[in-house]
Amino acid sequence: MRPRPPIRGRGIFTGTGLIITGLAATAAALLFPLWSYAGRQNPAAANVLSAQTVTTPYGPLSAQDRDFITKVRLAGLWELPAGQLAERKGTTPALRTAGQHLIDGHASLDAHVRTVATQLGVPLPNEPNQQQKQWLATLESARGQDFDRRFAGILRLAHGRVFSQVAQVRAGTQNSLVRDLADDANTTVLDHIKILEATGYVDFAALSRDLAASATPVPPPPAADPSAAVPVVPAPGETSPPPPVTAGAAAGPGSP
Repeated sequence: MRPRPPIRGRGIFTGTGLIITGLAATAAALLFPLWSYAGRQNPAAANVLSAQTVTTPYGPLSAQDRDFITKVRLAGLWELPAGQLAERKGTTPALRTAGQHLIDGHASLDAHVRTVATQLGVPLPNEPNQQQKQWLATLESARGQDFDRRFAGILRLAHGRVFSQVAQVRAGTQNSLVRDLADDANTTVLDHIKILEATGYVDFAALSRDLAASATPVPPPPAADPSAAVPVVPAPGETSPPPPVTAGAAAGPGSP
């Protein structure tokens, strides 16, 4: 029997077969990067990204906004008691005036931040963080002009650190309630900076070094439900309006 001749026009090596093979290879080359990228995606990371900003009736609320609200609350939890210490232990009228500004400013600001936290559902702490507790302990143990110097130095450093953070939040937030809170905080912090400098005890060279130094972040204490936040209020008889910064208040150490 004679062998059958090859059948022409069949198999992948025909013109049509080559075209089909080329198209398949091209499609595979295009689809492979998409498949490979999808395989490398981290679902957990994607979920964290999407959770950074939440929608509220007052505009998007970012992680930075929530951190800011918590820090405003923390500031009142230790600065108002520090102001009460200054009223009691300050050796000059300028120190005691600075203490009164801290008391009045943070009593008002704390009421504002608790309202905002309730409206936005942001949990708030009810006690200062460890760094703030250490500052309060330092002021509790100090006496005389040593207290005056430590009070002015610690409080001015703390306000200098937060001043730039308030500006950053105010410039970038998309949430109307956070903008209003940042405006209030900015006014309060600037007033406190001025009245602390008016004591005459701020060492600006040391302040500059401390502000430039990188501080180790201190995590905030465990948060509580916003409605469970205990109001930060001054003791009875300590609610007078903050007196203006005057030349008399600027009297330095040893003023009568």
